Amino acid sequence: MSEPTPTVRVYTRRWCGYCYAARRLLTKLEIDFEEIPLDGKSEIRRSLSEANNHWSTLPMIFIGDRFVGGYTELARIHRRGQLEPLLEGSS
Repeated sequence: MSEPTPTVRVYTRRWCGYCYAARRLLTKLEIDFEEIPLDGKSEIRRSLSEANNHWSTLPMIFIGDRFVGGYTELARIHRRGQLEPLLEGSS
């Protein structure tokens, strides 16, 4: 029996170019993801930042329970061929 695919969660804000780019990349790669808008939710954003080495910009992208960073980090992981193993839960 195979491991379930980790959930991809993307915390975003409405007028964020990097958030748009992250959504576009995940859609292009046909990766299902849950988008969680943080507009007007400063407490949630603050707690996410504190829990993830004070990362303060959006998007904040998680694969399973692992924080991978923002769009630039997601694109870098993809270019290096490291995204698929994360999605398979083996990295």
